[in-house]
Amino acid sequence: MDKERSSLITIGGKEYRLILTTKATKEIAKRYGGLENLGEKLMKAENFEMALEEIVWLIALLANQSILINNRLNGEKEELLTEDDVELLTSPHELATYKDAIMEAMFKGTKRHIESEDENSKNEQVE
Repeated sequence: MDKERSSLITIGGKEYRLILTTKATKEIAKRYGGLENLGEKLMKAENFEMALEEIVWLIALLANQSILINNRLNGEKEELLTEDDVELLTSPHELATYKDAIMEAMFKGTKRHIESEDENSKNEQVE
């Protein structure tokens, strides 16, 4: 799995890679109106239960991207991680520690590689 695009968490003794894919971005946009609204929504959650619900949903979504990719590329049929799985196999403290992994996956998923052109190639005169 592409480590440059993912971050690693452990749930119930099993490692999962959190990956922000185009598919996940579309789901986040449906739920929050876009990536830019995600942080604001999580911070302004009306209560603790709602905040936990949103984090659990996001962890399941991002962790399932690596499972879906693996299933597609390798013809496997690994089961997807459900929100119930995340709730049963984690503690609230663990969810709080996953925040950094979520942010890392989001950052890596939206990172842009910018290459600059050689200055001479633009300004060279053709003779």
